[in-house]
Amino acid sequence: MRRDFVANVSHEIRTPLTVMSGFIETLQSLPLQPQERDHYLGLMEVQALRMQDLVNDLLILSQLEGNSLPSTNDAVDLPSMMSTIESEARGLSAAQREEGEPEHVIEIVVPQGLKLLGAAKELHSAISNLVNNAVRYTPAGGQITATWDVLPDQRIQLSVVDTGPGIASEHLPRLTERFYRVDRSRSRESGGTGLGLAIVKHVMQRHGGELKIESELGKGSKFSLIFP
Repeated sequence: MRRDFVANVSHEIRTPLTVMSGFIETLQSLPLQPQERDHYLGLMEVQALRMQDLVNDLLILSQLEGNSLPSTNDAVDLPSMMSTIESEARGLSAAQREEGEPEHVIEIVVPQGLKLLGAAKELHSAISNLVNNAVRYTPAGGQITATWDVLPDQRIQLSVVDTGPGIASEHLPRLTERFYRVDRSRSRESGGTGLGLAIVKHVMQRHGGELKIESELGKGSKFSLIFP
């Protein structure tokens, strides 16, 4: 497992490094016009940010695996957290939308005053991963809905539903594996690191909860977090 993990990390970092090296060589060897130079620098920035996101996610995973379990004395204000996550999701949606494409419809439903005991930073990471994934993989004009409910047995559930392309059933059991991607090229184009759902799984384990994934090709997906 360690060998496979190191190989995956090396591959994920090598690709943007190779692209950046090519751009640097071009900038050093060719007399470019200012507009061309700015274009190459912009492409290099994209690759640098991709590596930065990957390193950040690796650090988060490392911290989740090495830290003691989160305190159950800290109450997290979910309406406030979801407001921040909604702003992040709208920013991501605007950044990836091409000119002329319709906006995503993003809806957040959370009862006022609802609180959850746990580590705010970890919970924010898990929830934002689910919401941002929904934005990344839902075509322009699609809908993403994140709804909090108190279940009859007093457990708390977050459901993130999208109108994206859906995921074939054979992929569902492996989605939380590190670097597992249904469509590698599409994942990279959307800016995913391949570690988001692994982070979500670890956060839920640390909070005594569970992650449920339901999806069908052509009918969108539903990711649920269920807390005790």
